[in-house]
Amino acid sequence: MTEQSKGNGVLTTATESILSAKDIEFQLYDWLKVDQLCDRPRFSDHSREVFDSVLEASEELAKERFATHARKSDLNEPRFDGTEVTLIPEIKSALDQFAGIGLLSATMDESVGGIQLPQTVAKACFAWFQAANIGTASYPMLTMANANLLLEYGTEEQIEKYVVPELDGRFFGTMCLSEPEVGSSLGDVSTKAVPDPQGGDDAFRVHGTKMWISGGDHELSENIVHLVLARAEGDQPGVKGLSLFLVPKYLVNDDGSLGERNDVVLSGLNHKMGWRGTTNTLLNFGEGTHTPAGSAGAVGYLVGERGKGLACMFHMMNEARIGVGAGAVGLGYHGYLDALRYARDRRQGRPDGAKGSGGEPIPIAEHSDVRRMLLSSKSYVEGGLGLILYAARLLDESETADSEVERDRAALLLDVLTPIVKTWPSVWCLKANDHAIQVLGGAGYTRDHGVEQLYRDNRLNPIHEGTHGIQAKDLLGRKVVMKGGAGLQVLLEQMRETLAEAADRSEWSAETAALTSAVDRIESVTAAVWSSGDPAVALDNAWTYLEAVGHTVVAWLWLQQGMAAEATVGERGDSAFLWGKIAAARYFFAHELPQTGPWFDLVESRATTFTDLDDSWL
Repeated sequence: MTEQSKGNGVLTTATESILSAKDIEFQLYDWLKVDQLCDRPRFSDHSREVFDSVLEASEELAKERFATHARKSDLNEPRFDGTEVTLIPEIKSALDQFAGIGLLSATMDESVGGIQLPQTVAKACFAWFQAANIGTASYPMLTMANANLLLEYGTEEQIEKYVVPELDGRFFGTMCLSEPEVGSSLGDVSTKAVPDPQGGDDAFRVHGTKMWISGGDHELSENIVHLVLARAEGDQPGVKGLSLFLVPKYLVNDDGSLGERNDVVLSGLNHKMGWRGTTNTLLNFGEGTHTPAGSAGAVGYLVGERGKGLACMFHMMNEARIGVGAGAVGLGYHGYLDALRYARDRRQGRPDGAKGSGGEPIPIAEHSDVRRMLLSSKSYVEGGLGLILYAARLLDESETADSEVERDRAALLLDVLTPIVKTWPSVWCLKANDHAIQVLGGAGYTRDHGVEQLYRDNRLNPIHEGTHGIQAKDLLGRKVVMKGGAGLQVLLEQMRETLAEAADRSEWSAETAALTSAVDRIESVTAAVWSSGDPAVALDNAWTYLEAVGHTVVAWLWLQQGMAAEATVGERGDSAFLWGKIAAARYFFAHELPQTGPWFDLVESRATTFTDLDDSWL
């Protein structure tokens, strides 16, 4: 996968494909028509040639500088000696080069040194790094999300002191929400912030402990910008009393130079099954180890309005959720391509129906069960990539569409889809990694091949940025009923618009009928499950609802991809690729979408199996 390794006669190197450039090109241009964005003022200085050059540079850097140390960072976890964290040097070298070609500010305004790339192109570029080395890629992912939040809610001084160095790659960023006794129940956050009269109106001293903080401490950058969710002294309990604070590892002087060490201390490292190149930390704020300005307490600066911290933090959380979904796609895609190469090279067995043991062994890719796993994996990872890029296209529409109505409509649809964008790839692209291990057989669970590491890395994503259960309750309990169901209505309208287009394509009639039924079920089941008005009943099967709606959404996007492929199949020389697209689309409709029927049935039944369960029975 990431360094030369031998096993069963197969040699895998970092120069082999970790994603499909051809698939990215198809999805961006043949399907999503991103080159048309160049007609809009924000992107008017760009062209397809510019987009392609950045994509090519991303692929090259990802393969040469990220993929080449993924195995080494997995085998050499971060070490903490009580004072400093030590990481393998290749991580910093890769990140310096990532920052050096301007990718940290790719989508941001020219006024802060950005390139103003469309989000759709930038997400495709970053997918290369996530597929190559998710552990190293996590540092820029968090830093970009941190900077975007501060650009939205920060003061001019905060942007100048902290965001500009982040975009230069000199500072990195984190998000600090969870605590040792508080995971996703953020209303119970106990970290407190006390006004600091010495520092001005927006200055506080922060005291508390934060757990599971990715990138929380290291020596990869000059400074680390922590965004910390805390309760200002005297503010009400619950989420409405939370505020957001910028707490740097080192204070920054007015001239931009580093000042005193802030009272933020690494207490220890957590050791995860994957993402081992990412430091995952337990941080103590304000315990008195350091005394900036002669006092204990971590100096923090209010970001946005007091008491609106969670609303501000959602700006970063939603970006991170899409990033987690994209990471799951990248890891699943990498595993699928590794398995595909192996299956084409590995010879074993004879064709079904062959008599005796005569004849040469055939590539295992010719066995039907292996083909099943490869085709299903292809449908998951290419469908997952489509989901990520479609979400990014919605973000571009929400920011640059011609009318306010169009912008608001895109933002509403993205809001509804975000739980699916995070969760669906985390389940089904992980399944592609599971299939990859199975395709390799006994070799699959050895370290001689990279597919076992890819699985371990991807297994974290179902938990990152909110578990499946949390995302499911967000979708069914909030997103599809908000604003009187306006978001759900937009989703249904967009799906039916595609169905109307497909109605004129007889070659897709079976798929159109199947998707029409599933879309109708989304509408009827959502109404039925909320008919009682009782959240306990409605949400008892929220996870199943998320599965059903997620599969329906991906089928909808597969129909779009399938029609786009068929429209161009006779015009280009890559017919095998395009027929592969069509085959994956038809597979998804024949084998995956039918699962939604029983799922919708269960949700519609309003069974209260889990609400009624006595925990003594478990």
